[in-house]
Amino acid sequence: MKHEIHIGRQRRRRRLRVRNHLKRHLTRPRLSVFRSHKHIYAQIVDDDAGRTLAAASTQDKQVRAEIGYGGNIAAATAVGRIIAQRALQAGVKQVALDRREYRYHGRVAALADAARDAGLDLGAKRVVEAPPEPEAKPAKGEKKKKEGKPQAGKPPAKKEKKVSAE
Repeated sequence: MKHEIHIGRQRRRRRLRVRNHLKRHLTRPRLSVFRSHKHIYAQIVDDDAGRTLAAASTQDKQVRAEIGYGGNIAAATAVGRIIAQRALQAGVKQVALDRREYRYHGRVAALADAARDAGLDLGAKRVVEAPPEPEAKPAKGEKKKKEGKPQAGKPPAKKEKKVSAE
């Protein structure tokens, strides 16, 4: 029980840290995401005016007609597309993603990517570059071949003589 209380406190602190960072540094409305096991909800909130500009969830009739179950990536993609359409109708083009305590992964990332693809400006998508691959190591017992030097035990290759035509 003590562990569950500790985890809940960590989530609450993480949620407040993400939201306060957004409120401090941005002037654009925020796209707030909440996910449960069965559904996902998204709303665009203007913190200055204190009102919701657009909202969508997997419990909307429009989304339920498309998708039966609301707790998967396909449902999150549909919600992202619909929230972007509703935001553009309301005149909102730029928003900041408030992911709460959730990682940018899975359903949250699918919702954000779908909203971005539908025309909503969430900022540039950060692409993580893979580190460069190290050179292949030789198998056990083999040595690296050095270019330019002859190998030990083998005579150097003979150079061909140029024949001059006189």
